[in-house]
Amino acid sequence: MSNENKNTKTYKIDWPKYKPLDEWLKGQPTETWKETFEKDGYLVVHGLIDKDFVEIYKDVYMKLLNGEIDTRRHRQDLGCNEPQKTQVENICQIMWPHLYVPSLMEGPLSERVQAINKIIIGPDAAFDFNMLISKAPKTETATPWHQDESYWPDMPDKRASTCWVALDQSTVDNGCMWFVPGSHKLPLRKHWPACKGAHVLQCECTEDEGKPEPLPPGSCTLHSGHTLHYSRGNSTNGYRRAFIINYRPEAMVEWERERNFAHGKEGLDETKRDDVVIIRREVNN
Repeated sequence: MSNENKNTKTYKIDWPKYKPLDEWLKGQPTETWKETFEKDGYLVVHGLIDKDFVEIYKDVYMKLLNGEIDTRRHRQDLGCNEPQKTQVENICQIMWPHLYVPSLMEGPLSERVQAINKIIIGPDAAFDFNMLISKAPKTETATPWHQDESYWPDMPDKRASTCWVALDQSTVDNGCMWFVPGSHKLPLRKHWPACKGAHVLQCECTEDEGKPEPLPPGSCTLHSGHTLHYSRGNSTNGYRRAFIINYRPEAMVEWERERNFAHGKEGLDETKRDDVVIIRREVNN
């Protein structure tokens, strides 16, 4: 079968009934969110989704990860700066997963992340992009210290939030997030490629400056684009899977798209991927 005939199946999540947004928000310390985010440069929110919904997201995640849903057009190795440790990517990144499973834009996770962002960024907060980042067992590849702004164009309004949702128990040993509290208030550090020709950027920082934030499944962190962060490699026998959503002011999403910046939505450079055939091009229209 040719690549052109793959991914013709429609994947749709049949979402079970879940707690209404207003009711979920009442159980959260919403009055402290904006202050904490502005003071530390990041925020921890527990219980974003419960264990039943974690399993739904994990099921879809594995279809994307194991190739049942062909995502090669948006899939790359964030750990390509190190020798490949196993038969899979050192750090698997799949951009724009909802292009393959549109109903990922529905459900409690998306609804609640949007609500949090309208509190911590402002009522003009809008969806920008999403991605999956997985560290498979024993891949032992760190994500270098960096600030997300180093990957983005110099926007006039720099408000932004990246929500990192743990789908597995996130620990220091399997690659939980580390942050440098207050680093968002300091100048952007100098960044450079993690190795020659790599798309992965890094900057000077150490764990001594940072703080780890282990999470149970279904909890999340949200950090600004200027906040220093990193994670260790996965040295355990289990996966460390994260679902990630980025928000920024609606006007800035429009500003990006007007300048043809869409966080890789157009897909990988085909001149470097001879095995890739454009799949379902209509999703990029």
